[in-house]
Amino acid sequence: MEITMPAPEKVFGERIGNVFRGWTNKIHEINKKYEKPRITMSPGVKLALLFLRIYLVLLVLLLGYKFWTLLT
Repeated sequence: MEITMPAPEKVFGERIGNVFRGWTNKIHEINKKYEKPRITMSPGVKLALLFLRIYLVLLVLLLGYKFWTLLT
């Protein structure tokens, strides 16, 4: 009678798969819960958030430009 052991990669892969599956299931639950906003935003708030989003993009572009000029 020969006893065969499962390959370590298979056992490890199944364990990691279960861990990631648990994480992704939890993320899906959270996303489903907060799918629809519960509060309403005034036009002023929407405008301020749009301005902040544009400002953030410009700052990231400026940082990228500075990094690029330091390299070349």
